[in-house]
Amino acid sequence: MINRHSDKNFQKLMEGNQIKTLVLGEATLMTEFKLSKNAILPRHSHPYEQTGYLISGTIVLHIEEKKYEMKKGDSWCIHKNISHQADVVEDSIVLEIFSPPREDYKKYLDTDSFTL
Repeated sequence: MINRHSDKNFQKLMEGNQIKTLVLGEATLMTEFKLSKNAILPRHSHPYEQTGYLISGTIVLHIEEKKYEMKKGDSWCIHKNISHQADVVEDSIVLEIFSPPREDYKKYLDTDSFTL
């Protein structure tokens, strides 16, 4: 699967958080998030390993009991079933990969921008 960059087809996931699933493989799913300043992604955990890269902006990640200020170019890996939260300090763009693929994010696949 090949995805061509496009700023179109983002969907609202929650207040201050837009999502677009870019590609889907057998073992991974890659998403792009547009996060608005002052948005909060509530504390949660899930059965997916989550690897992320901050393309632009600043966020604060709370992973278990630790807090990390993340700036453009920073990356992370959150193991499955680990409690985490994000506070958006300024408008941000995040690329994240989930393994195994998140079933609930498959519906956000941007079929207009990819070829098989």
